[in-house]
Amino acid sequence: MTSFLNDLLATFPGFLQATWVTLRITGISLFLALILGLIFALMKVSGLRSLGTIYNGYVGIIRGTPLIVQIMWLYFGITNIIVLSAFWAGTIALAIHSGAYIAEIFRGSIQSVDRGQTEAAQSLGMKHGLAMRRIILPQAFKHAIPSLGNQFIIGLKDSSLVAFIGITEIFSLSMDNAAVTFKQLEFYTIAGLYYLVMVILFTYLLSHLENRMENAQ
Repeated sequence: MTSFLNDLLATFPGFLQATWVTLRITGISLFLALILGLIFALMKVSGLRSLGTIYNGYVGIIRGTPLIVQIMWLYFGITNIIVLSAFWAGTIALAIHSGAYIAEIFRGSIQSVDRGQTEAAQSLGMKHGLAMRRIILPQAFKHAIPSLGNQFIIGLKDSSLVAFIGITEIFSLSMDNAAVTFKQLEFYTIAGLYYLVMVILFTYLLSHLENRMENAQ
């Protein structure tokens, strides 16, 4: 136990920096995924068959293939066309992956809003786009918050896979330390603790947001 605590304290500065990298990757990728997911969800509910086909293809491919394969494919594919750092290639790959799941969350949330509200808005002279922005999307977002929170947590943990394209984040640093010291169990446990702390903090913030949204109703 003493040895474990010594390793935890000795590597704290390095893991603190790696945690910042993990948070940056997660934050940027999820922000992009939200935009991507909303765009594709609106394509699906637009009623246009061609846009619905594009949505089905995107979601089907992403959900049907492993994330690590997508990261490798996008990393080596993108860097063959455009010179990108491993950080941005990995972030884009995670955004595209999470975007498919967020698109499904938004689609379900939009379709869960009573259709009568859209009809009522149109009877007042609102165009479809205006009704969507002012009436449907605000309600859909409230419905989506719990599922989005779960997806954000999954996205945080999934970010560990970018270690395999050379990004020094939490899991990558734990692998490096384990290889040097031969303390695999200890350093993978340390990595798990950092992820666990971040998930607990995020879960608390999410619960706080949900309570505020409920009290605002």
